[in-house]
Amino acid sequence: MRARLVRSPAWRPRRAVPASAAFALASTLGLAACGTSDSSGGELDPTGTFATGPASAPTPDVAAPSAVPTAQLYKTVLDRYREYQKVYKQAYDKNDPSELASVATDPLLSQVTDDIEATEAEGEIWRFTNTHNPRVYAKSTDSTKVYVIDCIRTLAGYRYSATTGERLGGGPGDAYLYRSTVQWTSGTWKVAASVRDRAC
Repeated sequence: MRARLVRSPAWRPRRAVPASAAFALASTLGLAACGTSDSSGGELDPTGTFATGPASAPTPDVAAPSAVPTAQLYKTVLDRYREYQKVYKQAYDKNDPSELASVATDPLLSQVTDDIEATEAEGEIWRFTNTHNPRVYAKSTDSTKVYVIDCIRTLAGYRYSATTGERLGGGPGDAYLYRSTVQWTSGTWKVAASVRDRAC
């Protein structure tokens, strides 16, 4: 079994890095608005131009975490955690960690990035399907760190040759609890750490 915190399929021993629970968020990512920055009063712009900025860049949350009601804070954090899981899976699907910085921060960001790059260097691609059931179990006194526990079940996970597409190994996975730290960073929430706990 693969003892990696970066994704819950743990079929071959290698590096220990934060896992699929290591922790991937429908989200508070904002979409960039189309059109120019001038107000048009709701009318269409006849020039047919539109803004070409990044559509998935996170919109900084307005209020500091300590000023946000607890229920709203927890919902936002869980949404961001789920977005992390989504981006995490896509990064392994493509062997491309470039989008992870929008949902993760160090040390987890570096750990997952290094693992994806090592997987690519081996000429492999990991593809997996996980189910999640995250919930908040604690937060720091200043509300800038929220701790999420998630029973991540790997329904299936396989590794493939990046050159031939041949399946090299894998199969059904296990279910483990992961404890993740979701941290307020540069005006948005990002997953900063994740640790695998007991089977669930």
